[in-house]
Amino acid sequence: MNYRECYEWGRQSLKAAGIEEADLDARLLLETICHTDRNTLLVHGDRQVSHEEESAYNDWISSRARHIPLQYITGEQEFMGLTFLVNEHVLIPRQDTEILVEEVLRQLTDGSRILDMCTGSGCILLSLLHYSNDCQGTGADISKEALAVARENADQLGIQARFVEGNLFENIDGKYDFIVSNPPYIPTAVIDGLMEEVRLHEPLTALDGKEDGLIFYRRILEDGTEHLMRGGGLYFEIGFDQGAAVKKMMEEAGFHEVQVTKDFAGLDRVVSGFWYGTDTLPQ
Repeated sequence: MNYRECYEWGRQSLKAAGIEEADLDARLLLETICHTDRNTLLVHGDRQVSHEEESAYNDWISSRARHIPLQYITGEQEFMGLTFLVNEHVLIPRQDTEILVEEVLRQLTDGSRILDMCTGSGCILLSLLHYSNDCQGTGADISKEALAVARENADQLGIQARFVEGNLFENIDGKYDFIVSNPPYIPTAVIDGLMEEVRLHEPLTALDGKEDGLIFYRRILEDGTEHLMRGGGLYFEIGFDQGAAVKKMMEEAGFHEVQVTKDFAGLDRVVSGFWYGTDTLPQ
């Protein structure tokens, strides 16, 4: 087959399997295997595809047709202009989460200590460290498999970071200038209605926020202030309908200047606030 024929076969196969972005996914998979770019299809569609490339493409299209996410097939995802390794043990970094990183970067100062709770692939922590100077970072997660991915990402990006296995603050000591977290926040009852790529292939422990989706915010707020410096900031990613609830929880826990930031679609995405100590708790 030539390049265009491979692409057309892949595109039609994915359409038949009900893949929404069949055209895009078929092209991206072919480009990854052949080390080409989008211009190849337009300008060099008659380029011959080797037997090895064709065989690999067939395998990848077959995997994508089973609704395995494209990023788990290629093994990588871009986030904040950096390339992160991903597999079935970590959530796929999403563009909306870049809002969380950008909000922290607005306040981040050189030499800050950062704790990323529920770090997963490490994309949040490592992006913050990459775009700052002399900051120290710790990523915590209950999954040793996720932490292995985070450490590999740190090595690949040449970033020094510490990763700790444990249930939230279980093995965390010391205080931090910033605590950031994209915790599991999807209510259990909602998970069965998620698209197949998410429901069947992304790690359930990184998705399930229990009955109302808010349990991890409560738990982080219960113990997080013990690990925040006076004046330190706490930043959460949230579900689109959780802004008001998490804002209220942070205010009741004694945080100040609590604000909700919207994402690119105009939906609530980040809640943040600052901790000044127990002597400033609201009356």
